[in-house]
Amino acid sequence: MPVIRVEMFKGRSVDQKRELVKELTSAFLRTCGGTPESVQIVIFDVDKQDWGGAGQLMSDKYPDK
Repeated sequence: MPVIRVEMFKGRSVDQKRELVKELTSAFLRTCGGTPESVQIVIFDVDKQDWGGAGQLMSDKYPDK
């Protein structure tokens, strides 16, 4: 059973996540085969202050407007 893990900043709507799951499932099946029931997708919403890169917090690099 394939598991696709998505980590992204918080803020996407349920409709956006629904479309993402649909598209990721389709892309996996098209590329690797299998059945839709076998594809599992886990979405992790992460606060910007809990993600860092290049020595700085993403909340500092990309402040909310």
